[in-house]
Amino acid sequence: MKKYFLLLCLLAIPFSGGGAGAAAQDDASRIRVSVVLVQLNVAVTDNKGNYVSGLGPEDFMITEDKITEKTATFEEGNGPTRRVIDVGSDGKSSAQVFDMPSADSATGGTAQFAGANVFILFDTSNYMYRGFVFAQDAIADFIRSLEGVSKLALYSYSRDLSKVTTLTPDRSQVLRGVRNTVAGDDAALYNGLLLTVKDAAQLTGRKAIVVFSNGPDNASLVPPEDVAELAQSTGTIIYMISTQQAESEPVSTAVFERMSKATGGKAYFAKDWQDEKQAFASIRDDLAHLYAISYYPAPNPNRGWRAISVKLVGKNLQKYHIRTRAGYRLLQTTQATPPPESETALK
Repeated sequence: MKKYFLLLCLLAIPFSGGGAGAAAQDDASRIRVSVVLVQLNVAVTDNKGNYVSGLGPEDFMITEDKITEKTATFEEGNGPTRRVIDVGSDGKSSAQVFDMPSADSATGGTAQFAGANVFILFDTSNYMYRGFVFAQDAIADFIRSLEGVSKLALYSYSRDLSKVTTLTPDRSQVLRGVRNTVAGDDAALYNGLLLTVKDAAQLTGRKAIVVFSNGPDNASLVPPEDVAELAQSTGTIIYMISTQQAESEPVSTAVFERMSKATGGKAYFAKDWQDEKQAFASIRDDLAHLYAISYYPAPNPNRGWRAISVKLVGKNLQKYHIRTRAGYRLLQTTQATPPPESETALK
Protein backbone atom coordinates (compact mmCIF):
# COMPACT_ATOMS: atom_id res chain seq x y z
CA MET A 1 0.00 0.00 0.00
CA LYS A 2 1.33 3.37 -0.94
CA LYS A 3 1.86 5.69 2.00
CA TYR A 4 1.69 9.44 2.02
CA PHE A 5 4.17 11.24 4.19
CA LEU A 6 4.55 14.84 5.33
CA LEU A 7 8.24 15.69 5.20
CA LEU A 8 8.87 18.45 7.74
CA CYS A 9 12.19 20.06 6.88
CA LEU A 10 11.70 22.79 9.42
CA LEU A 11 15.23 24.02 9.74
CA ALA A 12 15.29 24.79 6.03
CA ILE A 13 12.28 27.10 6.24
CA PRO A 14 13.36 30.77 6.14
CA PHE A 15 11.60 33.44 8.19
CA SER A 16 10.15 34.85 4.99
CA GLY A 17 8.26 31.60 4.37
CA GLY A 18 9.19 31.65 0.68
CA GLY A 19 11.70 28.79 0.62
CA ALA A 20 9.25 26.18 -0.61
CA GLY A 21 8.01 28.31 -3.49
CA ALA A 22 11.51 29.18 -4.62
CA ALA A 23 12.54 25.55 -4.58
CA ALA A 24 9.52 24.57 -6.63
CA GLN A 25 10.81 26.71 -9.49
CA ASP A 26 14.03 24.70 -9.73
CA ASP A 27 13.41 22.37 -12.69
CA ALA A 28 16.45 20.28 -11.77
CA SER A 29 14.96 19.32 -8.43
CA ARG A 30 12.26 16.87 -7.55
CA ILE A 31 9.63 18.02 -5.06
CA ARG A 32 8.52 15.31 -2.67
CA VAL A 33 5.52 15.85 -0.39
CA SER A 34 4.62 13.14 2.07
CA VAL A 35 2.44 12.83 5.16
CA VAL A 36 3.30 10.59 8.10
CA LEU A 37 0.53 11.18 10.61
CA VAL A 38 -1.77 14.09 11.33
CA GLN A 39 -2.26 14.62 15.05
CA LEU A 40 -5.16 16.69 16.39
CA ASN A 41 -5.70 18.03 19.89
CA VAL A 42 -9.43 18.42 20.42
CA ALA A 43 -11.22 20.13 23.31
CA VAL A 44 -14.92 19.37 23.79
CA THR A 45 -16.95 21.66 26.06
CA ASP A 46 -20.59 22.30 26.90
CA ASN A 47 -22.39 25.66 26.81
CA LYS A 48 -20.96 26.58 30.23
CA GLY A 49 -17.39 25.85 29.21
CA ASN A 50 -17.15 22.60 31.17
CA TYR A 51 -15.10 19.83 29.61
CA VAL A 52 -16.93 16.80 28.23
CA SER A 53 -15.21 13.51 29.02
CA GLY A 54 -15.88 9.87 28.26
CA LEU A 55 -16.11 10.16 24.48
CA GLY A 56 -14.65 7.51 22.20
CA PRO A 57 -13.22 7.49 18.67
CA GLU A 58 -16.60 6.51 17.26
CA ASP A 59 -18.03 9.83 18.51
CA PHE A 60 -15.79 11.92 16.23
CA MET A 61 -15.94 12.43 12.49
CA ILE A 62 -12.85 13.94 10.87
CA THR A 63 -12.66 15.26 7.33
CA GLU A 64 -9.70 16.72 5.48
CA ASP A 65 -10.67 18.78 2.43
CA LYS A 66 -14.11 17.13 2.84
CA ILE A 67 -12.54 13.66 2.60
CA THR A 68 -13.54 11.43 5.51
CA GLU A 69 -10.55 10.16 7.47
CA LYS A 70 -10.16 7.02 9.58
CA THR A 71 -8.85 7.44 13.12
CA ALA A 72 -5.52 5.69 13.74
CA THR A 73 -4.90 6.47 17.43
CA PHE A 74 -7.03 7.94 20.19
CA GLU A 75 -6.19 9.33 23.61
CA GLU A 76 -8.33 11.06 26.22
CA GLY A 77 -6.68 13.43 28.66
CA ASN A 78 -3.78 11.77 30.45
CA GLY A 79 -4.97 8.28 29.57
CA PRO A 80 -3.06 5.78 27.44
CA THR A 81 -2.90 6.09 23.68
CA ARG A 82 -5.01 3.47 21.92
CA ARG A 83 -4.76 2.16 18.40
CA VAL A 84 -8.05 2.19 16.46
CA ILE A 85 -8.65 -0.67 14.03
CA ASP A 86 -11.44 -0.17 11.49
CA VAL A 87 -13.62 -3.26 11.25
CA GLY A 88 -16.52 -1.72 9.34
CA SER A 89 -17.31 -2.74 5.78
CA ASP A 90 -19.58 0.21 5.00
CA GLY A 91 -17.11 3.04 5.72
CA LYS A 92 -18.92 4.02 8.93
CA SER A 93 -17.30 4.47 12.32
CA SER A 94 -17.16 0.83 13.38
CA ALA A 95 -13.89 0.18 15.18
CA GLN A 96 -12.04 -1.86 17.75
CA VAL A 97 -9.69 -0.08 20.14
CA PHE A 98 -6.48 -1.56 21.53
CA ASP A 99 -3.91 -0.15 23.94
CA MET A 100 -0.66 0.63 22.18
CA PRO A 101 2.60 -1.02 23.28
CA SER A 102 5.35 1.15 24.70
CA ALA A 103 7.61 0.46 21.72
CA ASP A 104 7.34 -0.69 18.13
CA SER A 105 9.27 -3.96 18.00
CA ALA A 106 9.51 -3.85 14.22
CA THR A 107 11.21 -0.47 13.98
CA GLY A 108 12.55 0.05 17.47
CA GLY A 109 10.76 3.39 17.55
CA THR A 110 8.64 4.68 20.40
CA ALA A 111 4.91 4.15 19.97
CA GLN A 112 3.85 5.70 23.28
CA PHE A 113 2.20 9.08 22.81
CA ALA A 114 0.55 9.46 26.22
CA GLY A 115 1.28 12.69 28.05
CA ALA A 116 2.08 16.10 26.64
CA ASN A 117 5.43 17.76 26.04
CA VAL A 118 5.22 21.38 27.19
CA PHE A 119 7.53 24.26 26.29
CA ILE A 120 7.29 27.37 28.47
CA LEU A 121 8.42 30.53 26.67
CA PHE A 122 9.10 33.27 29.22
CA ASP A 123 9.35 36.97 28.36
CA THR A 124 12.62 38.27 29.84
CA SER A 125 12.70 41.52 27.89
CA ASN A 126 12.71 45.06 29.26
CA TYR A 127 8.93 44.80 29.61
CA MET A 128 9.43 42.36 32.49
CA TYR A 129 11.32 44.61 34.92
CA ARG A 130 8.14 45.32 36.82
CA GLY A 131 6.76 42.28 38.63
CA PHE A 132 9.45 39.91 37.38
CA VAL A 133 9.57 37.89 40.61
CA PHE A 134 5.77 37.49 40.62
CA ALA A 135 5.92 36.10 37.09
CA GLN A 136 8.61 33.63 38.12
CA ASP A 137 6.43 32.50 41.03
CA ALA A 138 3.42 31.93 38.76
CA ILE A 139 5.48 29.88 36.31
CA ALA A 140 7.03 27.84 39.12
CA ASP A 141 3.59 27.02 40.55
CA PHE A 142 2.42 26.00 37.08
CA ILE A 143 5.35 23.60 36.69
CA ARG A 144 4.69 21.99 40.07
CA SER A 145 0.99 21.54 39.30
CA LEU A 146 1.34 19.79 35.95
CA GLU A 147 0.26 16.16 35.83
CA GLY A 148 0.37 13.75 32.92
CA VAL A 149 3.10 15.77 31.22
CA SER A 150 5.97 13.69 29.87
CA LYS A 151 8.59 16.41 29.64
CA LEU A 152 9.00 20.15 30.19
CA ALA A 153 11.30 22.76 28.70
CA LEU A 154 11.90 26.37 29.72
CA TYR A 155 12.93 28.87 27.05
CA SER A 156 13.22 32.62 27.55
CA TYR A 157 13.31 35.42 25.04
CA SER A 158 14.30 39.03 24.80
CA ARG A 159 16.11 40.00 21.60
CA ASP A 160 17.45 36.43 21.38
CA LEU A 161 16.06 33.05 22.37
CA SER A 162 17.68 31.29 25.31
CA LYS A 163 17.08 27.58 25.87
CA VAL A 164 17.35 27.78 29.64
CA THR A 165 16.31 24.17 30.21
CA THR A 166 15.87 21.78 27.32
CA LEU A 167 13.12 19.17 27.30
CA THR A 168 13.40 17.02 30.43
CA PRO A 169 11.19 14.97 32.79
CA ASP A 170 13.08 16.50 35.75
CA ARG A 171 10.80 19.17 37.26
CA SER A 172 13.47 20.38 39.70
CA GLN A 173 15.81 21.18 36.83
CA VAL A 174 13.15 23.31 35.14
CA LEU A 175 12.37 25.09 38.41
CA ARG A 176 16.03 25.98 38.85
CA GLY A 177 15.98 27.39 35.34
CA VAL A 178 13.05 29.66 36.22
CA ARG A 179 14.98 31.18 39.13
CA ASN A 180 18.06 31.75 36.97
CA THR A 181 16.28 33.92 34.39
CA VAL A 182 16.98 37.67 34.30
CA ALA A 183 15.21 40.49 32.47
CA GLY A 184 16.67 42.85 29.87
CA ASP A 185 16.84 43.97 26.18
CA ASP A 186 14.12 44.33 23.51
CA ALA A 187 11.37 41.79 22.86
CA ALA A 188 11.56 39.53 19.79
CA LEU A 189 8.64 37.29 20.71
CA TYR A 190 7.79 35.97 17.24
CA ASN A 191 11.40 35.14 16.41
CA GLY A 192 11.72 33.16 19.63
CA LEU A 193 8.34 31.51 19.22
CA LEU A 194 9.15 30.33 15.70
CA LEU A 195 12.32 28.62 16.92
CA THR A 196 10.38 27.04 19.79
CA VAL A 197 7.74 25.71 17.38
CA LYS A 198 10.51 24.14 15.29
CA ASP A 199 11.83 22.32 18.35
CA ALA A 200 8.35 21.14 19.35
CA ALA A 201 7.54 20.01 15.80
CA GLN A 202 10.11 17.23 16.01
CA LEU A 203 8.07 15.46 18.70
CA THR A 204 5.18 13.05 18.33
CA GLY A 205 2.00 13.20 20.38
CA ARG A 206 0.65 16.23 22.19
CA LYS A 207 2.95 19.23 22.28
CA ALA A 208 2.14 22.66 23.59
CA ILE A 209 3.88 26.01 23.98
CA VAL A 210 2.83 28.25 26.87
CA VAL A 211 3.93 31.83 26.23
CA PHE A 212 4.13 34.35 29.06
CA SER A 213 4.42 37.88 27.68
CA ASN A 214 4.38 41.21 29.46
CA GLY A 215 4.50 43.43 26.40
CA PRO A 216 4.30 43.70 22.61
CA ASP A 217 6.93 42.49 20.16
CA ASN A 218 9.32 45.28 19.11
CA ALA A 219 12.29 43.42 17.60
CA SER A 220 11.16 40.41 15.53
CA LEU A 221 11.91 39.91 11.84
CA VAL A 222 9.36 37.17 11.31
CA PRO A 223 5.62 38.01 11.10
CA PRO A 224 3.27 36.28 13.56
CA GLU A 225 1.24 34.81 10.68
CA ASP A 226 4.21 32.65 9.67
CA VAL A 227 4.58 31.40 13.24
CA ALA A 228 0.89 30.52 13.51
CA GLU A 229 0.89 28.66 10.19
CA LEU A 230 3.92 26.58 11.11
CA ALA A 231 2.37 25.74 14.49
CA GLN A 232 -0.85 24.68 12.76
CA SER A 233 1.00 22.58 10.21
CA THR A 234 3.01 20.76 12.88
CA GLY A 235 0.16 20.23 15.36
CA THR A 236 1.64 22.45 18.07
CA ILE A 237 -0.79 24.18 20.45
CA ILE A 238 0.05 27.73 21.50
CA TYR A 239 -1.32 29.23 24.70
CA MET A 240 -0.72 32.94 25.33
CA ILE A 241 -0.72 34.55 28.76
CA SER A 242 -0.39 38.30 28.62
CA THR A 243 -0.43 40.92 31.33
CA GLN A 244 -2.30 44.20 31.31
CA GLN A 245 0.63 46.02 29.72
CA ALA A 246 0.47 43.89 26.57
CA GLU A 247 -3.32 44.01 26.56
CA SER A 248 -3.25 47.82 26.38
CA GLU A 249 -1.91 47.55 22.81
CA PRO A 250 -4.79 46.46 20.51
CA VAL A 251 -2.48 45.04 17.82
CA SER A 252 -0.79 42.65 20.25
CA THR A 253 -4.12 41.63 21.73
CA ALA A 254 -5.55 40.73 18.33
CA VAL A 255 -2.42 38.85 17.28
CA PHE A 256 -2.28 36.82 20.49
CA GLU A 257 -5.94 35.84 20.15
CA ARG A 258 -5.64 34.88 16.46
CA MET A 259 -2.47 32.87 16.97
CA SER A 260 -3.76 30.84 19.90
CA LYS A 261 -7.13 30.20 18.24
CA ALA A 262 -5.52 29.06 14.98
CA THR A 263 -3.56 26.36 16.81
CA GLY A 264 -6.40 25.17 19.04
CA GLY A 265 -5.13 26.99 22.13
CA LYS A 266 -6.34 29.98 24.13
CA ALA A 267 -5.23 33.52 24.95
CA TYR A 268 -5.47 34.92 28.49
CA PHE A 269 -5.13 38.56 29.56
CA ALA A 270 -4.39 38.90 33.26
CA LYS A 271 -5.64 42.11 34.87
CA ASP A 272 -3.06 41.80 37.64
CA TRP A 273 -0.23 39.55 38.68
CA GLN A 274 -2.53 37.41 40.83
CA ASP A 275 -4.63 36.53 37.75
CA GLU A 276 -1.63 34.84 36.16
CA LYS A 277 -1.99 31.81 38.42
CA GLN A 278 -5.60 31.38 37.33
CA ALA A 279 -4.56 31.52 33.68
CA PHE A 280 -1.90 28.87 34.24
CA ALA A 281 -4.44 26.71 36.09
CA SER A 282 -6.83 26.98 33.14
CA ILE A 283 -4.09 25.82 30.74
CA ARG A 284 -3.25 22.91 33.04
CA ASP A 285 -6.91 21.83 33.01
CA ASP A 286 -7.12 22.20 29.24
CA LEU A 287 -4.10 19.96 28.68
CA ALA A 288 -5.58 17.35 31.00
CA HIS A 289 -8.88 17.19 29.10
CA LEU A 290 -7.79 17.25 25.47
CA TYR A 291 -8.59 14.38 23.16
CA ALA A 292 -5.56 13.46 21.04
CA ILE A 293 -6.68 11.97 17.73
CA SER A 294 -4.46 11.00 14.84
CA TYR A 295 -5.03 9.73 11.31
CA TYR A 296 -3.12 8.84 8.16
CA PRO A 297 -4.54 11.12 5.45
CA ALA A 298 -6.43 9.50 2.61
CA PRO A 299 -5.05 10.15 -0.91
CA ASN A 300 -5.45 13.85 -1.64
CA PRO A 301 -4.04 15.73 -4.66
CA ASN A 302 -3.98 19.03 -2.74
CA ARG A 303 -0.36 20.04 -2.12
CA GLY A 304 -1.16 23.28 -0.29
CA TRP A 305 -3.36 24.17 2.66
CA ARG A 306 -5.63 21.33 3.77
CA ALA A 307 -8.75 22.19 5.76
CA ILE A 308 -9.63 19.97 8.71
CA SER A 309 -13.11 19.63 10.18
CA VAL A 310 -13.90 17.74 13.37
CA LYS A 311 -17.52 17.07 14.27
CA LEU A 312 -19.34 15.01 16.88
CA VAL A 313 -21.55 12.17 15.69
CA GLY A 314 -25.01 11.67 17.16
CA LYS A 315 -27.87 13.98 18.11
CA ASN A 316 -27.02 13.93 21.81
CA LEU A 317 -23.57 15.33 21.11
CA GLN A 318 -24.49 18.15 18.75
CA LYS A 319 -24.95 20.56 21.67
CA TYR A 320 -21.25 20.46 22.52
CA HIS A 321 -18.50 22.71 21.18
CA ILE A 322 -15.21 21.64 19.60
CA ARG A 323 -11.91 23.53 19.60
CA THR A 324 -8.99 22.36 17.47
CA ARG A 325 -6.77 23.58 14.63
CA ALA A 326 -8.48 24.32 11.34
CA GLY A 327 -5.93 22.66 9.06
CA TYR A 328 -2.31 22.48 7.99
CA ARG A 329 -0.09 23.24 5.04
CA LEU A 330 2.06 20.63 3.39
CA LEU A 331 5.67 21.64 3.82
CA GLN A 332 7.74 20.88 0.76
CA THR A 333 11.37 20.12 0.16
CA THR A 334 13.44 19.42 -2.93
CA GLN A 335 15.74 16.56 -3.75
CA ALA A 336 18.16 16.36 -6.67
CA THR A 337 17.94 12.54 -6.76
CA PRO A 338 14.99 10.22 -6.11
CA PRO A 339 14.82 8.74 -2.58
CA PRO A 340 15.52 5.01 -2.19
CA GLU A 341 12.56 2.67 -2.08
CA SER A 342 13.40 1.64 1.49
CA GLU A 343 13.33 5.22 2.78
CA THR A 344 12.17 5.57 6.39
CA ALA A 345 9.52 8.21 7.06
CA LEU A 346 10.20 11.04 9.45
CA LYS A 347 8.03 10.87 12.55
